[in-house]
This record gives sequence, structure tokens and C-alpha cells, in this order.
Amino acid sequence: MRLEDIEIGKIADIGSHLFSAEEIVRFARAFDPQPFHLDDRAAAATHFGALCASGWHTCAVWMRLTVDYSRTYGTLAGISPGMKAIRWLRPVHAGDTIRYFNEVRAKRRLRSRPGWGIIDTLARAENQHGETVLEMEGSVLVPAPSTGDGKDNGTER
Repeated sequence: MRLEDIEIGKIADIGSHLFSAEEIVRFARAFDPQPFHLDDRAAAATHFGALCASGWHTCAVWMRLTVDYSRTYGTLAGISPGMKAIRWLRPVHAGDTIRYFNEVRAKRRLRSRPGWGIIDTLARAENQHGETVLEMEGSVLVPAPSTGDGKDNGTER
């Protein structure tokens, strides 16, 4: 996908994922071994009230769904310099189904790298009740061949 093909304001529904207790515990054992991710009784004694997924688990599922969506729809754009402003707004409990979305917020050509542009994105996830559980901002480098119209360094929002 090239910069000129990307539509600002477009929101892609990249899929959903059911977080099972077994999967939550398996991920936590490997990557985030905190009591509220490992044991339902221990989790019940915390402010989460029940077993809940690691925030990193919810992010990892977003990444998997993003790659799968990109491969399916041919939207694999380029290289990401990373995510920022990661906000875990609500816990994801065992049994929750989380739906993930990616929104293009802005795009611009890079003066420092001719032939490349960057898109700014907002990733969001919501539970089965429509409550937002995760938001994070990111950027992706994408090919941006010269247009020849003198507007190669513009910013769009």
C-alpha cells in the first residue's frame, strides 16, 4: 500500500478475540507473571475482582490481528517506529470478547526520507459491552513515490 492509497479517517475492524482463562494464564506464565493474571482467587482479592489478561496480552492480540488483516486485505504498509500513549482503560477478564480497530488519523510525506511517508494511527479495542479497554497511538512508514505535482512534502489531517 502506498501513501496516496491511504484514506484519513478510515477505521478498519480488524477482528475480535475471546480471552479464555487458560490462554490468560498461559500468556502470564510466559510474559507477565502477576497474581491477577495467574490465579482467579488471587485476582479476586485485587481491585480487578477476577482473573484478567495482561495488558501486553491485549496488545499482542492486536498485533496478530493487524498482521492477519493486512495480509488478507493487502494493506501491509511498511515499518512501524513503534506505539506510544498506550492506555489500558478497563481490565479484560476471562470470557471477554474484545474487538479491535485501527484508524488512520493523519498522513504526510517525510522530507528526511524521499520516497517515504508516515501515517499516524489510533488502535482501539472494546469489549462485548462496547466499552473501550485499550487505546494506543502509532505510526507506520509507507512508500510514497513522488507525485510530480510539487506537493510531496505536505501533511494531511
